[in-house]
Amino acid sequence: MSPVPRAATPVTDPDTGRLVDIRLAVSGKTRHLCGRQGETRLAEAARQAVAAGEAPVFVGFGLGAAPALALALGAPRVAVIDRESGILDLALPARGLAGDPRLVLVDDPDPEAAAARALAAVAASPTSPVAVIEHPAYARLDPDYHRETVRRLRAAALFRQRAGYRKFAAPASRVLLFSSDYFLVREIAEALAGLGAPFHPLPLPDMERGQTRFVEDLLAAVADFRPDFALTVNHLGLDREGRLMGLLADLELPLASWFVDNQHLILHDFPRQTSPWCRVFTWDADTVPSLAAMGFPEPVFLPLATDPGRFRPPKPGDPPPDPSWSAACSFVGNSMVRQVRQPLSRLAAFPELTRDHAALAADFAGHESRGVRDFLARKHPAVLQAYLALPASTDRLAFELLLTWEATRQYRVRCVAGILPFSPAIAGDRHWAETFPAPSPPWRHLPPLDYYRDLPRFYPRSDISLNCTSMQMKGAVNQRVFDIPACGGFALTDRREQLHQAFDPDETACYDHPDEIPDLVRHYLARPAERRRIADKARFRILAEHTYRHRLSTLIEAMRRRYGG
Repeated sequence: MSPVPRAATPVTDPDTGRLVDIRLAVSGKTRHLCGRQGETRLAEAARQAVAAGEAPVFVGFGLGAAPALALALGAPRVAVIDRESGILDLALPARGLAGDPRLVLVDDPDPEAAAARALAAVAASPTSPVAVIEHPAYARLDPDYHRETVRRLRAAALFRQRAGYRKFAAPASRVLLFSSDYFLVREIAEALAGLGAPFHPLPLPDMERGQTRFVEDLLAAVADFRPDFALTVNHLGLDREGRLMGLLADLELPLASWFVDNQHLILHDFPRQTSPWCRVFTWDADTVPSLAAMGFPEPVFLPLATDPGRFRPPKPGDPPPDPSWSAACSFVGNSMVRQVRQPLSRLAAFPELTRDHAALAADFAGHESRGVRDFLARKHPAVLQAYLALPASTDRLAFELLLTWEATRQYRVRCVAGILPFSPAIAGDRHWAETFPAPSPPWRHLPPLDYYRDLPRFYPRSDISLNCTSMQMKGAVNQRVFDIPACGGFALTDRREQLHQAFDPDETACYDHPDEIPDLVRHYLARPAERRRIADKARFRILAEHTYRHRLSTLIEAMRRRYGG
């Protein structure tokens, strides 16, 4: 066990025969294991550690007085890092601890591995307090090993001391925000700042989940920033194997995950993503029961909103908008052609499954089922079996995406076709030209607009902004129903079940079927005062109830109620 074999000679009390010291041959010299005080100081350190509720980790067993006392005082286990077999052969039997299961002996030659094993043996979690008790003689026996082992142990002990704090102890909750360029993260950061909630952005590396560097940065942020909880969007940052979720549970650091897209498409065949330390929030009330069925405790409905600092009516001095933006009617969004082609290409090896995808998607769009799998089970059981027989979870996800995006594409085409008689502006990808080729009624194609830079200035330039909701959220509302009125625009939107949880009927203009759109557009184009009245009422409601500050205030309070007790 020792890097250099050492001769160890017992020194016993002549009257009692008790082991009182050990003589060691070190580099041709004889050294004593204990000084005049024996191991009194070490025993006192062990006593204080047990009294303080700290798990003792000993570097060097010595004569064993301190580990034996810790066990006698009630420590359930103690760990000892010791590679000196000559000492252990004498001291363990003398203390009656040879083979004692409460004593964990660690002899790894690598200091990092030795420290990790010792800590894992005695500490219930990464924040459990530990006491590092080092025998001074061992620093002379193997200086490099001893120094590096103690350094790693003390660093871990310091982390545990700093990370093992009580959450939600202060009035202002501290938030560790998993940060990226993904939609909504910027709004969350600005809302937290506006609420005066201290937050620390923790960048996600390349939008991937659970990378080693990210975990290291997270641990450092927990120790330095001491957050009350972590916050992410759409489970970004979580790995498939659930390691990061397990680490957060070990740290007793709650995680709030706000789903703003269909969580079944995000967590498709993703195991081990539930935890008592994770609370999920969802923009779609229809998904609350299914999230609970997946094992997430007490999911919270938290709809989208807007940032009124960005989406506001035009002011004098604002940069002039692009003249091409002015239109009686407009639509902003993708044609969904590319979104359909991608999963269709992935499933090219399964033509029997994709052959009727357009008809299946149309059927799904009109069905009451909110998700593809439930729709297939209820309406197309044979297709469900073929779907379940796909060889990879990524293939099954591709098929769900194919039906969802094709249903959205078909619905979007029908809705946008309703504004073509009014020479609309359509801002989106180049595939709109394929969707509405000549000789369609005249319409103007605009390139995709930047959400933050362009849309707040674009919406007020249209008399009517058409909104049609994705088929991944059949009952929910998207952010446009908040963004458009917030900046003074008028939205004509499809009626969704959850729309009137956010607005009174006189605060919205709705269609129930795409066929209604042309007549409604004619109606509202002829009545600018009615448009203005509806838009103003909607904006008043939004500023009072539907900003991201409102949403983050709700989220923080829900986390405090759940984990602050």
